[in-house]
Amino acid sequence: MKLKITFIFFTFLCLDLLGQTHFIPKGEGSSLFNESQFPCLTHLERNTIKTLLNENIELLKSQNNLFSNNNQNRGNHPLFIWPVQQATGFSYNNTWAVSGYVDHNTGYPNQLTDYNCGNRSYDTSAGYNHQGLDIYLWPFSWKQMDDGQTEIIAAAPGQIIAKGDGQYDRSCSFNNNPWNAVYIQHSDGSIAWYGHMKNGSVTTKNVGEMVALGEVLGVVGSSGNSTGPHLHFEVYTDDSFAQLIDPFAGSCNSLNGNDTWWETQNPYNNSGINAMLTHNAAPDIFPPCPTTETPNISNNFETDDTIYFAAYFRDQVAGETINFKVIKPDNSFLYNWDINASETSSSWYYYWYFTGVYDQEGEWKWQATYGGETVTHTFNIGTLSVEEHVNAGVMIYPNPVQNELTLKNVENIQTATIHDITGKQINSWLLTGNDQHAIDLSGISKGLYFLSLEGKNKKEVIKFIKK
Repeated sequence: MKLKITFIFFTFLCLDLLGQTHFIPKGEGSSLFNESQFPCLTHLERNTIKTLLNENIELLKSQNNLFSNNNQNRGNHPLFIWPVQQATGFSYNNTWAVSGYVDHNTGYPNQLTDYNCGNRSYDTSAGYNHQGLDIYLWPFSWKQMDDGQTEIIAAAPGQIIAKGDGQYDRSCSFNNNPWNAVYIQHSDGSIAWYGHMKNGSVTTKNVGEMVALGEVLGVVGSSGNSTGPHLHFEVYTDDSFAQLIDPFAGSCNSLNGNDTWWETQNPYNNSGINAMLTHNAAPDIFPPCPTTETPNISNNFETDDTIYFAAYFRDQVAGETINFKVIKPDNSFLYNWDINASETSSSWYYYWYFTGVYDQEGEWKWQATYGGETVTHTFNIGTLSVEEHVNAGVMIYPNPVQNELTLKNVENIQTATIHDITGKQINSWLLTGNDQHAIDLSGISKGLYFLSLEGKNKKEVIKFIKK
């Protein structure tokens, strides 16, 4: 997959006749994956994989260990769940976008028809028509890969019939390298290929072992013929590999027509918000491949800081309205404005920055509404101690904290509970009645949290930062 980058920069604002402030973005842009139309697999690589799979299937049969054969379960095909998910401990609203569907037009080059009769696919002048679903990471794809933020999961339960790991995973071009992958056969005999995984992330289960629905198979990477972290998901009806399947039902699906293989089929244009983030400097979104991005994400500021407000969208459609709000701690609006999307793109971002306008300390909100959803990001403005924090006699330190938070003067406190900025309870502890108590925070992600302390006729809430 190759990345095409478009940047548009503006540095001013205007007022409409009704007095509503509309801000022209200080920065916006899109990414277009696989502009050069590189195949995820060459003809030789695909045939090599098919040979390997058939050999493994025959071996499992000889061992009387082939699930679909032993259990005589062939029949209705599976209904897939979406094959990627955000790993525990991360907080984007979503982490991916679709760059290409199966190409149903056998002509080439640039003769494209996807299942919905559109052209969200690709072919090559050598005669390759895209044979799978490509799901790429967005935003900050290389950082997501490095952090293991987006996992590849089993779209249906089944048996591992082959897998491969140990291959270089920071590919930026067509290179004929093998990919890291897992191949699952389902009870009806159909087979799903999961390719381009991160090196070292592939499931430790062996060929012949079973996987459950939603079980983690690996992490999205960029191994093999790839120009960015993405999953290539390819499905066949059986081990003859004569019949490719496009899991999406549609009037131009020449393979299985209106028979969806999804438990819940996503819309063709699955418009939505992947992330709302605040930054202490302009985010470095598209460094040279395969350099890891520098997001410059921050959730804690002082009143005189310059704050960058960024929004990251998938399947943006030109002409549709997006609403943005910057909301003060008292729930009044600092700014509330609409924009109309200027371009259709599978991924798009906007950012603005403001200085000298933050007149309240406390918890602020950065919010967008688009594609039928509203996403709110919470951040803090004002003095939040980075030294010891004293509140009505109770002391916590250090703050910010890395792995262990110490509570002092808590002999009259019975319970300690941590909530995140959305109000979700993260953990709770019963205290021993001692003057001092240590809490292990190594298992929670970075961010702003609230520590609630309760005892007889006593309740306190203290903010702290996990760094």
